[in-house]
Amino acid sequence: MSRAVRWAVVVLVLAVAAVVALWPRDAEPPVDRQRTAAAEDLGPAREKAALDPCPRGEGGPAVLRGVTVTCLADGQPVDVGAALPGKALVNFWATWCVPCHEELRVLEDYARQPGAVPVLTVLVNSKEGDGLELLTKLGVRLPAVHSEADAVRRALGSPPHLPKSYVVGADGAVAEVTRYTVLTSVDQVREVVG
Repeated sequence: MSRAVRWAVVVLVLAVAAVVALWPRDAEPPVDRQRTAAAEDLGPAREKAALDPCPRGEGGPAVLRGVTVTCLADGQPVDVGAALPGKALVNFWATWCVPCHEELRVLEDYARQPGAVPVLTVLVNSKEGDGLELLTKLGVRLPAVHSEADAVRRALGSPPHLPKSYVVGADGAVAEVTRYTVLTSVDQVREVVG
């Protein structure tokens, strides 16, 4: 290879490197744009589902403080520990879990009864849009959050099977519901929440 050809290759490599280095870039990473676009696309589904707002407070069970999830009603982040400052029932469900469908309807009926403790449903192993669609189909308007990374179940050390419910006491203690595999009546829900 002649000296002139070598210099031409060096100049070409440097020119390509300069173009790459100076090429304009977006200020926002592409992943964030995709996430924002996906969240915006759920607006009509959120409106159609008309879910009750997610609770927001301070305090709650220590084991869940700092565990952030997405509220299905509005797409905003929620600290689960802070959202449950008093007695409540936390229910894990997924769109593909057929027994969860029945249990969600029962929990909806229970939550509309006078004196019912708040119920928070946690969508796991499913997409937000699919969860909103199912809740709309079932007519369930309970406050619901999406735990994409399964952070809530991991914080509670919950087994992977669904559905699964926990009762959060007024003192912040968390107890797994073990008496019933699936809650099939309002009376059963009343029994487990005490």
